Parts: sequence; C-alpha cells; structure tokens
Amino acid sequence: MTIRALLSAILCLTVAPATFRASQAERQPTQKQIVRSLERINSRAEFDRLARVYYRGRFYALPHAMFVIDRRARDRVYYVNSKAYKFHKDFVNATYLSLERGRAFYENNYLNPHRRFILGTIAFQPAAGKFTFEFWEGDRLNRELLLESYAALSKSFFAALFFKPNSLAQEEPAAQLNAEPGTSAVPIPMLTASELAVDQQYQPLNIGAGIGQLRIIDRVTSETVIDRNQIVIFKEAPVQLTPLSGIITTEPASPLSHVNMLAKSWGIPNAHIKNADRLFKQLEGKYVRLEVGENEYHLVPANPRDVEERNREWVKRGDLVTPRADLSYDRLVDLKQQRSRDAIRVGAKSANLGELINARVAGLAVPPGFAIPFRYYQEFIRLNNLEGRIASAVEEDRFVHDPTYRKARLAEIRQWIQAGRHDDSFKEKLLLKVHREYSSKGLFARSSTNAEDLPNFSGAGLYTTVPNVRGDQQLLEAIKTVWASVWNYEAYEARESFGMNHFGVYPAVLIQEGIDADSAGVVITADPFDPEDRGAVYINAKRGLGIKVVEGRRVAEQVIYRTRSRTIHVLTRSDEDTMLAFDELGGVKELKIEQHRAVLTDEMARRLARSALQIKRVFGGRDQDIEWVYSRDRLFIVQSRPYIEGS
Repeated sequence: MTIRALLSAILCLTVAPATFRASQAERQPTQKQIVRSLERINSRAEFDRLARVYYRGRFYALPHAMFVIDRRARDRVYYVNSKAYKFHKDFVNATYLSLERGRAFYENNYLNPHRRFILGTIAFQPAAGKFTFEFWEGDRLNRELLLESYAALSKSFFAALFFKPNSLAQEEPAAQLNAEPGTSAVPIPMLTASELAVDQQYQPLNIGAGIGQLRIIDRVTSETVIDRNQIVIFKEAPVQLTPLSGIITTEPASPLSHVNMLAKSWGIPNAHIKNADRLFKQLEGKYVRLEVGENEYHLVPANPRDVEERNREWVKRGDLVTPRADLSYDRLVDLKQQRSRDAIRVGAKSANLGELINARVAGLAVPPGFAIPFRYYQEFIRLNNLEGRIASAVEEDRFVHDPTYRKARLAEIRQWIQAGRHDDSFKEKLLLKVHREYSSKGLFARSSTNAEDLPNFSGAGLYTTVPNVRGDQQLLEAIKTVWASVWNYEAYEARESFGMNHFGVYPAVLIQEGIDADSAGVVITADPFDPEDRGAVYINAKRGLGIKVVEGRRVAEQVIYRTRSRTIHVLTRSDEDTMLAFDELGGVKELKIEQHRAVLTDEMARRLARSALQIKRVFGGRDQDIEWVYSRDRLFIVQSRPYIEGS
C-alpha cells in the first residue's frame, strides 16, 4: 500500500484544532479575493450575491445558497458563497473548519445527532414568493437540530423563513415541535410540497435519458456495489454514489440534493417516482430505457438493438485509451539510468524518480533501486497460459453486468497470477543483481504501471506495494503480488469508468532499497482544501513508515506552509500511539510511541516545502504530489507524480 493511498483515509478523519483559529483571521478575503461567506444576509441583493440558480426548463428557476451552522462556535452561521463552492464539504474544507472528507464527512454531519455542523440550504421559492430552509432528504434531522437551525437562521436572515421538509421523516420533528406548547417561543412555519404545487407522483430532477440494467435497492451500505451500467431505484436516499446510468427515488427529493448535483455532473437522468419499486418490480434485472422529461417520464424495456449499440459504444470506449508501452525493452535498469521518457518502458513512478536523480536537486536523495520493465509481466502471463483465461473471465456476460461476481472473479485472476511460476532465466538474472547490489537490504516492491499519471487519470492508490522484502522467495512472491494488482477491483473499476483498455495495461515493478523511516508522508505543492490559496504547500506527516496496519484510524500531522509569508500553520497534530518499523524477518511491525508530539520541526517542514517546490520546477512547473521519508535527518523522495485536484 502506498503512502498516497492512505492520504484519502487520513483526510476523512481529521479535524481542525483550536490552535488554528488565530490564522483564520488573516485568511479573510481581500477585495481581490472572493467573498467566501457572510455571517448575516441583510437584503435580497446580498442573498443573490451568494446564490446560484438551479434551472429546470424555461420556466423554472430556483435561487439557493448553502448555509453551515457551527454548533461548536455557539451556532455561528456561515451563509456560503454557493457560486464558489459546490458542496458544503468544499466550503468547510477550504476554510479549515474541518478537514473531514468522504464517508466520514457525511456520516458525522448528516447522520449523527451530536454532529458539529448543521448543513442546509436556503432557497427562494418563486411559486410561493417565500424563502425556505431545507436539508438533504437523507439527513437524520431531529427536533433539537431543527429548532436550533430555525433559531440561528431567523436571527441572521432578513426575511421570514419557512421549513421545507424533503422527506416524511423530516416532517415528523417539525409537526412534533409545533404540537408541543412551550417547546419554542414561535412555531416553526412550514411550506409543504403541496403548497409549492409539486406533483408528488413524479418529480423530474435532472432531465435526460439513459439505458441500463434496472436494480432496486432498499438501502445503500458500505458493502453495496453499484455497477455504472445500472439504473437504480432507491427506496432510501443514498449518502454517496459511484457513477451509474440513472437514478430514481421513491421518496420526494430536493433538486438541491448532493445526489442530484452528482447526477447533473454525470449527465444522467434522475427523478422521483412514487412507488417506483412496486410499479417496476417486474423489470428488475432487465435492460430498460429511462427518459426523464419536464412533465412526464418513460421507463420501458430497452430495445435490444439499442442495448447492443450501447454496449458496443462502451467496448469502443474501452479501446479509446490504450496507454503506450514498449514491450521490447528487457533490461533490469537502474533508477539513475532512467529519465521521464522511459515511462513507456518502466512506468511513470520509476521514470520520474530517475528524472529526479539526474536533476541533482540539492538537499534530497532518492533511495537506489531498479525497474523490472513491462516486458517481463507479458512474458510471465504467456508462460503461465493466462492470457486466454483472463480474457475469457472478463468477457463473460455475468462479469460485465454483475459487479459482485466481477469482484470475486478479479480475486480469482489475482490468485492465478500468484500461483504462476517465474521463468528460470528471469529468476537467475534478477537474483544475481539483487545479491550483487542489494545484499542483506530490505527492499520495497512497488508498482509502476503505464496506467498511472495520465492526463485526467492519476491511478493513485490503485495498485499494490510490498514493503521490506527480505530473501529470495519473498522477493519472487512480492513481484507476483505487484503484477496481480493490475486486476485489483478498485483499479479495474477506475479504468473502466475512465474508458481504458485493460489489456493495454502493463505493470513494471520498482525494486527499491527500503528506508526505515523516522517519519514519512506526503507533500503537495498546492492546498488540497482550498484551490484559491495560491502559493501554499500542504504537508502530511506520520512517525515511522508511511503505511498503516489499520487504515485511517488515527489523525496524522498536517501542516500548511505559505511561501509568501514563510509561515507554518498546523492544521492537526498526530494523535497516533503506534508507528510502523521494519521487521527483521521482513514486512513491518507496530511499535508503541508517545502521543501528541510534533512529528516535524518547523525547520523540517520548511525544508520539505522548499524541496517540493524545487521538484515542481524539475517537472516543468506542474504541481506535484510527492511521497517523502526522513531518516536520521536525511530527506528521501520515493515518489513524485502530477497532482490532480480532488484526487
């Protein structure tokens, strides 16, 4: 597992400490910067300044602005500039109120009754001429949260506000509050769907049409696998979604919901159809065509010719991107002999490290190593007669259309590779080099494929790394593990969604001397939480090796270094009570450490930031996502790849 693969999990669990509050004042926008938010809205003009408009057809416009209520700050309200931030999490991250991301953000702030933030939207309803405040339909809003929201918003908004429930579950707490005398000084006024003349039988959310296999899901859990080829009827609004072909909800939904924003960005049809699960039960598992229009919808069995044509287009799309690979190159080539152009032979991860070595950047080192080029993976697959077996597996109709089956079948493919045998001449050449140049060293076997660091596709965290390999047999097995990771489920799904030819993907293996780190992590030559924070460098640091036995359980140290002011702002200190170190027998072991100590000194952080900016210059000024290691005060770089915002 790579350090970069862990960053996503780390970001999901981090919270901004009180020590960072002072720095927020200096981050207030100047006249040249965007207005991030307002604490009060005193007029319609101020509302319009922040609001974006949801359009549905020629005659429907819904101006709306998100709000964030920070319960930790005595219900401070942030009326968010919704033209600048698409989702609540974008604003919360960009202002460092919290660094939570992914599922942790949604569970903590939409489902938890003891949440820190209350997240919602104020909209102007043209049909009623009134302002409403509302919440995502899946928000588990209780009476206390609703009462608290109404009190905070009423004090800071210029016009009367009406609560618009977006689900039956949200109607209940409002009805209970208004039915209990003395609960609130003023009853919470409501504006129901019927008053807004919304047809509860059918509600178009995102106009469009699509073909897919119909599926009905009661509730999405962490185990749910949704195929991009499916049109799904959801009986309960999902928290998060992976790409799919169409969405139907049986409960009324808000056009401002997170799921609908995703539907718009993916360009897929989305509608509320009452009792859709019962109306279309007989079509489940069959290919259907969903057409969502202004005034009506059509959900009918798909024409077989249309399905065939669609599937042909998907197959064609897979052939559109075939990464370049030179399969004639057979040298076990040292890093110091590689340059960026060698990515077509050994992958970008390995070639970029070679480029850094040859750039001779002062103050940093790259651990020595060599690459096993793409050619040897191809030879291994052919030697073990796996080409046909793999092709037959992934071309099965059930593999294509059943994601649960696909996940299990990919695991079988990895087992086939792991059980294969190496060519004798390859083993002899490999072990001779390792014994001669890396005797008694703990080695890392790392993936370096031609399906990484492509335009708009980073491939970060998709493939497998085996740490601290010791002994011939461990090394030979580790190489097969890296090769097999081409068929990791997450890697396959990511490539398929991108439109990549899986049979054009080749893994090289980077064999690199391991560094038993005092600290390790990631440095990005940009601020991943706030794209407007120009000239910032983000640093993520852990004690010991930059991999965890249990992913994402502890908060890492996170620092922002600002180049203009040369200041360091600590977002979080590490609360880890263990670190990972090399085991003498191979692999890693977990050691107890003292908690809440700084991982990096200010000087170490500055040195990291300066080195990162030098590396950025080596790669033509493009922002970089860099994995680093400190060992005995020496800085090592073990990866540099282009940084893709949001990756």
